[in-house]
Amino acid sequence: MTADAVLIAGPTASGKSAAALALAERLNGTIVNTDSMQVYREARVLTARPSDRDMERVPHLLYGHVSVHEPYSVARFQADAIDALVQVRAAKRVPIFVGGTGLYFSVLTEGLAQIPSVPSDIRAKVRARLEELGADAFFAELVARDPETRLRASDRQRVLRATEVFEATGRTLAHWQKSAGTAVLGGLAVARFVVSPARPELHRRIDARFETMLESGALGEAEALEGLDPALPAAKILGLRELGAFRADTLDLPAAKAAAQAATRQYAKRQLTWFRHRMADWHWIEAQDLSNILAEILSHVA
Repeated sequence: MTADAVLIAGPTASGKSAAALALAERLNGTIVNTDSMQVYREARVLTARPSDRDMERVPHLLYGHVSVHEPYSVARFQADAIDALVQVRAAKRVPIFVGGTGLYFSVLTEGLAQIPSVPSDIRAKVRARLEELGADAFFAELVARDPETRLRASDRQRVLRATEVFEATGRTLAHWQKSAGTAVLGGLAVARFVVSPARPELHRRIDARFETMLESGALGEAEALEGLDPALPAAKILGLRELGAFRADTLDLPAAKAAAQAATRQYAKRQLTWFRHRMADWHWIEAQDLSNILAEILSHVA
């Protein structure tokens, strides 16, 4: 097929970014970030954003354009993605969307649910309730209202959002999410891939990459982000909590590193679960070598 756009999803450390870079050089492409953490300016190392050298090879959009102190949202990503698409097509280049945030890919291919806005007084009331009850009891209240929720008690930001929506509308977040709007890439020929190496190889890459992060300044970034509001999406940057525990002397560095690596492996597992549930009809690539991944993608888009 001749693709108007290429989508490359995959769990963290799967090799998808390297594949997107090589593909962009072959297709006269522009890479568009589709990862919710790589938007943050102050966390380049911890979020494994592309290096300056990589960004000089082909154009990259939507990387590091947001402060960690901003509540970046799916709706804002949708607006940014539309702007990026217009820019890339005006330059007569191929947009290559790459990342690990499944919901962002849903916005591209299915559209964003038109959820009514939540009044500020309700938002304040819900947040006060969370502080009063604590995370576990607050989550139990949400489950009582929405027994089918797929959220976890530890996912503070999304649990807050789901509760706010229910308080404001009397309907669950899942109800509103079924009424998606227009897809960002609607009407275009889209090639869709999930890069999914074998689990032992993925775990090896995750562990090795965190070692590299430590050598590249991850501790300094974590120090600069101390005191970040835990309700902000950026507070979920992988490794931030564990390195914060090291700086607070509650973990030594080897223990903090091991905990961060384990948390990243668990995150990759959740990503893959989401992809299998929502992207089963995408083309899955299990190859581990970059040249083989690239060849498989090119066989479908060139």
